[in-house]
Amino acid sequence: MALMNDDCVFESMSPEPDGGRHVGQVAIRQFWERFFGSYPDARFETEEMVVSGDSAVVRWRFERGDGHLRGIDLFRVSDGKVAEKFTYRKG
Repeated sequence: MALMNDDCVFESMSPEPDGGRHVGQVAIRQFWERFFGSYPDARFETEEMVVSGDSAVVRWRFERGDGHLRGIDLFRVSDGKVAEKFTYRKG
């Protein structure tokens, strides 16, 4: 959370079709606490990262007890911190 701007915007994968929109550190922290509370043994693995200017793309694999998901995150950075994070997944 220390690497996110106070007014950061995060769009998660669900609910479908467009995902959830979370604005600000408090809302984003609450999302992640619920998410990882649901998957206590989960872990993310970065498969590839591409950075260009104030944008980044991270290809990831999310391991959980019943299998895995793969996807990407699109980031925009401002003042050295994450200003936007949009998550997309395969399947």
